[in-house]
Amino acid sequence: MLFDQSPQSGTSDSNANADEYRIKTEPYYRTVHDEVNLYEAAYKARMPMMLKGPTGSGKTRFVEYMAWKLQRPLISVACNEDMTASDLVGRYLLDKDGTRWQDGPLTTAARIGAICYLDEIVEARQDTTVVIHPLTDHRRVLPLEKKGELVEAHPDFQIVISYNPGYQNLMKDLKQSTKQRFGALDFDYPDPDTETEILAHETGVDRDTAGKLVEIAQRARNLKGHGLDEGISTRLLVYAGQLIAKGVDPRDACSMTLVRPITDDPDMRDTLDSAVAAFFS
Repeated sequence: MLFDQSPQSGTSDSNANADEYRIKTEPYYRTVHDEVNLYEAAYKARMPMMLKGPTGSGKTRFVEYMAWKLQRPLISVACNEDMTASDLVGRYLLDKDGTRWQDGPLTTAARIGAICYLDEIVEARQDTTVVIHPLTDHRRVLPLEKKGELVEAHPDFQIVISYNPGYQNLMKDLKQSTKQRFGALDFDYPDPDTETEILAHETGVDRDTAGKLVEIAQRARNLKGHGLDEGISTRLLVYAGQLIAKGVDPRDACSMTLVRPITDDPDMRDTLDSAVAAFFS
């Protein structure tokens, strides 16, 4: 197929305003290692980036913080197994005026110079993820085959993907042809002192309560692979702290947010409930 920049049949809906996607207020992010400086260097090179780590370990918040810090618009996509290539790049739509082209989030980001964040990329079908390949090498282009247009990425455009490597054997993994187009940063749960500070800031609970929640999470994380598929995430700890700050009994808050969501096994629930009771008797 030949690609050009000329208008195709129907009208086009691709004049997105970058300001719509800017993060106006600073997201709270606590630097753990040197990830902020490393990402800034990668952005200066417009290097595609891959964030790897367990669920709820701060990958999405990190991208939001970096978009704010770099003053770039951010377009996020939650990937799923039903997502098609058209969901990413766009499609023709019918309305009362006839046919018009609607850019997808990836195309919009490429046009306006946004950071495009594809969250949990392995959830998408592999025949869908290959559409990002031309944007992740020296070409930096996005072919819109249905429209006959070749979109050249804005100089400020960057693509970022994330996924949880812990699920790669149980579900699916990225192809090497995709992985080797990205630089990568590893994420994990923060050290106890940092995680306690994050919880106190995000929820408003006192530091002692935040520390107890972190200790419960530490015990649960030690059970990963020994009855638990995944440990308690920082995100779930924030949920627990928010409930406690609202006056919910800590044991009930922990049962609701730290125990019930991660396991249905009666023995494992009893083990985690006992850990909670040990700290909040």
